[in-house]
Amino acid sequence: MISGEFNSQGELIFEIGLISADGDIIPVQALLDTGFTGWLAIDNQDAFSLGWLRESQKEEMRTARGEARFNLYQGSVLLDEQEFAIPALGGDELQDILLGIRWLQTKRLVADFPLLSADAGMMNYIHFTCFLSSVISQ
Repeated sequence: MISGEFNSQGELIFEIGLISADGDIIPVQALLDTGFTGWLAIDNQDAFSLGWLRESQKEEMRTARGEARFNLYQGSVLLDEQEFAIPALGGDELQDILLGIRWLQTKRLVADFPLLSADAGMMNYIHFTCFLSSVISQ
């Protein structure tokens, strides 16, 4: 199980590890994007720095900015203490590393936040906690 937080913009952020071609684990903050149907999206420069292999094909996807073509990389991610080899989409000028909803096919998302009383004096900031944990088959 990994824990995450909602940031001040209401985005769900998790810390994951990106695994470079030489085995180094780079901890990063990744945003869970429920509008992204892939596994992971990353800036092309970051994928190149990690030494991830780029496939010859490109993948077209609809984004908030319209249609775009992305490079396809063989990515490696550490999530919930497990290593996953995944297809990763690479684009230019991606400001955030995105986790797509494909993770919710293998991980369960649980979100919870504490209730605050009116006299708590902390109404401007609320700390949210959420978890991605392995799905258990019954």
